[in-house]
Amino acid sequence: MTEEARRHLDFAATFQSIADATTDWDAPTPVEEWRAHDIVDHLLDWLPPVLSAGADVTLPLAAGDTPAQRWSARARDVQALLEDPDIRSRPVHHGPFAGEPLGHVIDRIYTSDIYMHSWDLARASAIRADLDPAYARTLLESMRPIESVLRSSGHFGPPTHTDSTDPVDQLMAFVGRRI
Repeated sequence: MTEEARRHLDFAATFQSIADATTDWDAPTPVEEWRAHDIVDHLLDWLPPVLSAGADVTLPLAAGDTPAQRWSARARDVQALLEDPDIRSRPVHHGPFAGEPLGHVIDRIYTSDIYMHSWDLARASAIRADLDPAYARTLLESMRPIESVLRSSGHFGPPTHTDSTDPVDQLMAFVGRRI
């Protein structure tokens, strides 16, 4: 299994455990104006058009009666893409990642989103999320040089202050979450 596939498998499982323990899908989240179900909806909704436009890959509808069930379906489908050597190595032909292998692009933009939104869903559900601090440190280091691009995208709020030395807290404060 590739590093990208392993990371997705691990982070998707963490998110799944949080989703499975979530009882109030209307609970407010650290993402202003979002409820717990909005976090899952976000992770379900934005990837399919990116894959379709950038690599001619179609993800099936994430079916299920609950947000946790829909997440489970999506996680399985993305994992299958990452484990298929022909699909994961397919170069993205459109957008800012043109020329990069699909598996690498999924890892950079989607798996990292799962990681950060695991924190959000855990906070909304008052669940302790056991997130990899080394990954948080690496992700934060990769984001700092492109901070202005990230902020101008509208996907990240202004950084918040934290005195925490925990890399996960530092990452989440960098993307605008209140710790």
